Amino acid sequence: MRYLAWFLRVVMFLLLLGFAVKNDQPVVLRYFFGYEWQASLVVILLLFFAAGMGIGVLAVLGNLFRQRREMVELKRELRLKNKLDVIGGNQ
Repeated sequence: MRYLAWFLRVVMFLLLLGFAVKNDQPVVLRYFFGYEWQASLVVILLLFFAAGMGIGVLAVLGNLFRQRREMVELKRELRLKNKLDVIGGNQ
């Protein structure tokens, strides 16, 4: 299984490398107010992919922190319940 995973990684790398080599032409991005940015197509695609990943991670962080806070609270309640059961002799 490990060899299959490495084979797929190598194939994916070679496909992406071929894409990058074939698409190295400069591309102009035009913004508002006459601003322009010129870079390679591969660089622009990589930056926008990374920006999308970053926005996705930020969107998930709020939910992740809320769930962690809820788990800590539930563990605290469970410890308190177990402690009360031991004191009350309901073990």
